[in-house]
Amino acid sequence: MFHHESADTERFEQVILEAVRQVLAATGPEPFLDWARTQIPRTLHLDELDLDAVEAGRLAHLLGTAVWNATPQPTQGYRAVPLPPPPADAPCPCGSGSPYGRCCGDLPDMPVLSTDLIWELLLDELPERDQAEALARDAVPHHLWAKIADRWLEEQDKPGRAVGLLEPLFAGPLEGLGAELEPAFDVLCDAYDRLDHTRKKQAFLARLCEEGSPALRAAAWQRQSTMHIDAGDFPRAQSAFESALRSDPDNPSTALLEITLLAAQHKDAVARERARFWYHRLRRAGLREQGFLDFLVRAMEDPQEALVDSHSDALDPVLVELHEWVKLAAARPLPSYRLTPVRLPAASLPAGQLTLFDASEGPVGRRPGLSKGLSVELQAPARVRRLETLWRALFPAMKPQSTRLAVDVERPVWLERGWSDYLLGHPEAADSLDVLDDLATALYEHPESVLPWVAHALLRPILDRAWGILAQALPAQAAYQIPWSRGRNRPALRLLFRRYLCQMEEGEPEGGAETLETLLRLNPSDNHGVRAELMNHYLRAGEDAKALALARRFPDDVLADLAYGEVLALYRLGEQDGARAALRTAARRLPRVPQYLTRKRIKQPRLSPLGMTPGGEDQAWLYREAMRDVWESEPGLLKWMKRVTA
Repeated sequence: MFHHESADTERFEQVILEAVRQVLAATGPEPFLDWARTQIPRTLHLDELDLDAVEAGRLAHLLGTAVWNATPQPTQGYRAVPLPPPPADAPCPCGSGSPYGRCCGDLPDMPVLSTDLIWELLLDELPERDQAEALARDAVPHHLWAKIADRWLEEQDKPGRAVGLLEPLFAGPLEGLGAELEPAFDVLCDAYDRLDHTRKKQAFLARLCEEGSPALRAAAWQRQSTMHIDAGDFPRAQSAFESALRSDPDNPSTALLEITLLAAQHKDAVARERARFWYHRLRRAGLREQGFLDFLVRAMEDPQEALVDSHSDALDPVLVELHEWVKLAAARPLPSYRLTPVRLPAASLPAGQLTLFDASEGPVGRRPGLSKGLSVELQAPARVRRLETLWRALFPAMKPQSTRLAVDVERPVWLERGWSDYLLGHPEAADSLDVLDDLATALYEHPESVLPWVAHALLRPILDRAWGILAQALPAQAAYQIPWSRGRNRPALRLLFRRYLCQMEEGEPEGGAETLETLLRLNPSDNHGVRAELMNHYLRAGEDAKALALARRFPDDVLADLAYGEVLALYRLGEQDGARAALRTAARRLPRVPQYLTRKRIKQPRLSPLGMTPGGEDQAWLYREAMRDVWESEPGLLKWMKRVTA
């Protein structure tokens, strides 16, 4: 008789909600049913279904009766008070004029609404005082307590109150508690986090992992795995994921967790295959949640983008909008930056030729005003400079000091909307290295940027666009340099250094090395100290000749990576005499390193938060942590070092 599909879903939800409000306001069933017979046909547009007045009235009466029978009554202790059916020979209350027994009482398909469904609507309608009374009477279904507690947590910032409500749900035996209490579990854990009750939460999770029903045990292991992902402890995250999988093999949340874990490690190819596996497995298991199946389909193509989209409701709206801006910005053609020579030796150029040069004009080579190896300053096109003037007035933070990547601000930039509102309306702002630098700085500060897929979807495209702009303006064969000492060059160099860090986070050591080589070529003074990272990369990759060439570019370097990297490179190249001489030189300047490398175990010295002490034990310890495994893998090398430095 009555089916949800017979009317538009939104209209149906609206009529149920309005009917619940009428029940709460009605003085009895008759006034409410009178309202239902007149208003429900209008709200559901039953006239569009070719129903006559009798059929429409019957449908409205049946739906109204179903709502009344399922709605808890505040005046009755928040219990539903179903209407008794009238006698069979009484006039049918639908208004058809027929006896009830031969009208609505003779229908085999009577509508029934769940009281739980009505309670979900009711909790949004009841004032807090009435909610408290309903809770005191234990009238609210236990699985809906999470909705009330979440409101206390998020809207009222009362985590203690949320904990007080939800803890009793888990006080007794856990094996009988089903999946319907997962929302309560999640809100309780969030409340513990808000209160910094770390030990209490850990004890709660451990108990659920040990004693819970399969669904709650899986939820607890999933939470454990997510915590390890956030901490970057992927082995423990993997172990917790496997426990969650054993607890509830067909749980869609476990599928989401696996794709999240793989994406966090940037194992995108594996994540795509696992998304395909889960899609077919869950469909065979009967999953009909189209939204999650659509997520798996998107994850088969791009798991990082799929995760951003799936979390869009929970993310900062500005990040979601910025994600769309990044897509528009990436499609723009690259702007043409100009190069201004700086501090050029007089003998290098004829008089009067220190002119601006558009890096997009003509083949790379010698041009008037520039010579190979010349130090230059980047200059944006005029239209971009005008945009930057407005941007500087809107963006609320200064540039980072020196080579730092963060800024010291009392009020986080994300709380100021002027700059983001302007940005979202101007994709051409992506033509400015200055703007891209500020956006990268802002993303580093945003708390949600610790999510790997957020960084991949937002930060990486910004850094790659900067890379494209610089590759066009400063191609490798031109060998121009952009010294850090020139303020206009700093955004570009900072963006390159950020790109290297991002590549290493995403497991791209070869790409990271290319970025470091470019950074070192453009700024040979190496203000960011990337030569150490590049040296260690060369040695790990077995590129000893490159490592040796790099070391000789920085003779007498105070960094242990360069001084001792030269030793390792010479030793592996078979130049024993050169290696011995280099080791003795390094040991005179940095004498503590050999001891920290050759000993199997050594106590960690105190590390200063202010930085490393050249020649100190902290420097020796840090080099040991970074490279001892490489030294140890070379047969006989550490024994040789011990003999030479004895």
